[in-house]
Amino acid sequence: MQRKNFDICIQVVTNYIDEQSEPASDRYVFAYTITISNNGEVPARLISRHWIITDANGKVQEVTGDGVVGEQPHLNPGEEFRYSSGAVLETPVGAMQGLYRMEADNGVNFDAPIAPFTLAVPGVLH
Repeated sequence: MQRKNFDICIQVVTNYIDEQSEPASDRYVFAYTITISNNGEVPARLISRHWIITDANGKVQEVTGDGVVGEQPHLNPGEEFRYSSGAVLETPVGAMQGLYRMEADNGVNFDAPIAPFTLAVPGVLH
């Protein structure tokens, strides 16, 4: 049996939301926009997500759930889905990583890993 090519590419852009943050109260709000591209050969649906969010104090939040932003997008080869969401940290720097559980149209489930990315208040790291 020939194994079909599953290739889900995930790109992330982050932004610090100054007007919603309260540094004096250890509240730092970040937005992130994710683009999920199906670069493989098989249509697939995003079934669920699992995020690991870590702040600079080492506090870890795990977030799991069905789909993203209330949707379970179906991506044919060559298609992409983009959405924005957010995270609140107690420190001006943190990191997120995780995975999307995907289900191909042929019934095969597979994970699309989300590489670690940094959430940082502008000017803090550089």
